[in-house]
Amino acid sequence: MRCPKCKSIEDRVIDSRPVNHCSGIRRRRVCLNCEYRFTTYEQIERADLLVIKRDGRHEPFDRHKLSSGLVKACEKRPVDLEVLDQATEDIVQELETNFGREVHSREIGAKVMAKLHDIDEVAYVRYASVYRHFQDIGEFIDEIKMLEQRPKRDEMQQELF
Repeated sequence: MRCPKCKSIEDRVIDSRPVNHCSGIRRRRVCLNCEYRFTTYEQIERADLLVIKRDGRHEPFDRHKLSSGLVKACEKRPVDLEVLDQATEDIVQELETNFGREVHSREIGAKVMAKLHDIDEVAYVRYASVYRHFQDIGEFIDEIKMLEQRPKRDEMQQELF
């Protein structure tokens, strides 16, 4: 690692700890030349996923876009950012495990909606309104009625499939 201050490549790791639910490592380093302290982060390099859009275009999967969609849906709701970070991580892992190199955008949307249903129902309806292109109030009402009928998953119950 190159020191950001003096550009020396000689450094020592002072402290290491896991970040992002153990998918990365934060390292505190000290430059042996100028004694400047700095932080580095290591992340697992993931396979490049391609998203197949509704119109057939392919574009690279953007984790930030997924995360910002979750944050936007939960805006002004009592939802902790750590919960959203964990939801993002869970969705990315599911996509990489189940879909190889290409995934349809509708699959991503379905996974986001399932996570939001468990996290916050208002955020779920917000996301659904954009994802499903609601055109009038009747579609909102229908979605809310379906939401009331759908049972919320119990955290203590183990997922079977």
